[in-house]
Amino acid sequence: MLRILVLVLLLANAGYYAWAQGLLRDWGLAPAQQAEPQRLAQQIQPEALRLPRARNAAPAAPASVAAPAPAQAPASAASEPVAAAATPVATECLQAGVFDEEQADAVRRAAAALPQGSWSLQRTTIAGRWMVYMGRFADADALARKRAELRELGVSFDKPNNPSLEPGLALGRFSTEEAAQRGLGNLVAKGVRTARVVQERPDAPGYQLRLPAVNDGLRAQLDALRPALGNKTLRTCA
Repeated sequence: MLRILVLVLLLANAGYYAWAQGLLRDWGLAPAQQAEPQRLAQQIQPEALRLPRARNAAPAAPASVAAPAPAQAPASAASEPVAAAATPVATECLQAGVFDEEQADAVRRAAAALPQGSWSLQRTTIAGRWMVYMGRFADADALARKRAELRELGVSFDKPNNPSLEPGLALGRFSTEEAAQRGLGNLVAKGVRTARVVQERPDAPGYQLRLPAVNDGLRAQLDALRPALGNKTLRTCA
């Protein structure tokens, strides 16, 4: 009985397979065809189908309407020239001095060849000078004896620059009276007895050359100025 049931199942499966694959179509046994064009043949009035439009959709612009051209700047603005940024010219402030009246006159004559307003002579003061001094001696013999004494003490000396102090000996020069007094104290400690502090040169009017804005063009003209400067040099302004 079991064998008959198995045989019936096998035959049923084989029959279903043949039907599904269309092997029995010639006897009128086959599944309905679902592929094209049979499905198209089953449609009913497909030309009557209409797709509803969305309510919020904006209407499309007609193809014949051209998009507006971008706004153009006024011709006067386009033709207006744009000013280029000015490049700053590098300058340097230079000065020289101090000069006395005679030296300042020489500098003034030489600087006259420079551009107007490019230089000035500013008035200042030449500080006086103080000196530790020995003299005035009665004669050359007294001067010679004093020189010999100073050499034995190891003290250096030279001639005063002020003719009114000749014949005499300068044992040291200082910018202030206080400094000169300290120098005298050091000499006394070495055995110097007759020296004293005097003013070798009083305060005097002076001048300082100033060139506030020296550029490359002006710098090339400064060589003609240097002989009048003497031993003084141009340096950066303080």
